[in-house]
Amino acid sequence: MHEFISAYAMVCATRPEQPVYCLRPHAVTTAARWFSGTFPGRVLFAVKTNPCFVATVAAAGIRHFDVASLAEIELVHGRVPGARMSFMHPVKSRLAIRRAYFDFGIRDFSLDCAAELRKILEETGNAPDLNLFVRVAVSNRHSCLQLAGKFGITGKPAADLLLQTRQVARKLGICFHAGSQIMRTDAYVEAMDQVAVLIRRSGVIIDCLDVGGGFPSIYPDLAPPPLIDYVNTINERFQQMPVSETCELWCEPGRALVAEGASLVVRVEMRKDQTLYLNDGTYGGLFDAGQPGFVYPVQKLQSPVNASQDSREFSFYGPTCDSMDYMPGPFLLPADVDEGDYLEIGGLGAYSMQFRTGFNGFASYSVTNVLDEPALSLYRSNQARPSTVNPMINGGALESGPAPGDTQ
Repeated sequence: MHEFISAYAMVCATRPEQPVYCLRPHAVTTAARWFSGTFPGRVLFAVKTNPCFVATVAAAGIRHFDVASLAEIELVHGRVPGARMSFMHPVKSRLAIRRAYFDFGIRDFSLDCAAELRKILEETGNAPDLNLFVRVAVSNRHSCLQLAGKFGITGKPAADLLLQTRQVARKLGICFHAGSQIMRTDAYVEAMDQVAVLIRRSGVIIDCLDVGGGFPSIYPDLAPPPLIDYVNTINERFQQMPVSETCELWCEPGRALVAEGASLVVRVEMRKDQTLYLNDGTYGGLFDAGQPGFVYPVQKLQSPVNASQDSREFSFYGPTCDSMDYMPGPFLLPADVDEGDYLEIGGLGAYSMQFRTGFNGFASYSVTNVLDEPALSLYRSNQARPSTVNPMINGGALESGPAPGDTQ
């Protein structure tokens, strides 16, 4: 893979025809080391967010992975031999359970109903060494992306399932997901309080509490509290829960580990007033810019000598013929941006590469490494309030929160 000092250097050297992902493994390494050194428990990487960085997070100290499919299991097994994997998808095929247990040595499985429990027991031959996690449904009201509704169990059925699972599990765990891009630490407090009520109601002793993912990244319109606040809140509430001293605490960060690890370089194909038509869009790497409408940091890649000081708000269309291929923004860019200009869109290390489709034949893209820093970061320790690396990124209007560990 080629490597450049920056996305601008890449554009100057190659003038790419197709979109280009600019990977920053060093940013992922920083995030992984922060989590593994700060979270008071076990950290799992949610592979679904970006499998490209599996080896990167492993080299940085995270060798436990949240996997959801046989494909992810095989990928981790190939790239990080000996890594621990936890099969945290609550509904799995029988083949996936069987192969996970017998071929890959996986012992951690999640479930949210008695039928899935029976399936796991049947396909593992009633194995005595299973670590089983009951997925509990909790509130998602502090999340930018709602993950409630598909999985999870509550109330008396949850208490009954915990009792039933306790009887056959070597270790019993409870897991939950309070959403994605959680903007308030209260989300974990509310979820853990719900779990505490459930533990008391069922009377079981659990061996592990997995608080899931949801840890946020930073975007121009979404500046969360410092990550250390999330960790401290979770730890404080965990100390108050009705669990034994030997109970393990787990988390499954995904977005917060890899979002800063990639940007996407696109080209403007047409300008119509304040709307730019790009060579990538919501059917490509910019799904979240359409639904749910994330506003990413963006800059025009140009020489500082020629940089316009006047900026305007723009919306984007992608290259397909579908009018839903629309990103409302607003994205702040130099007022003179026009056809043929290249834009760098930051914060795309999570999900962007995984959500791509081949709709309308717009499937081609390339990948390169760059050495500069992300446009926005929650991990900068040399400044109390991270800022953009280029004054034209969304107009330089963002004033973000302090980096983990910083004080105001």
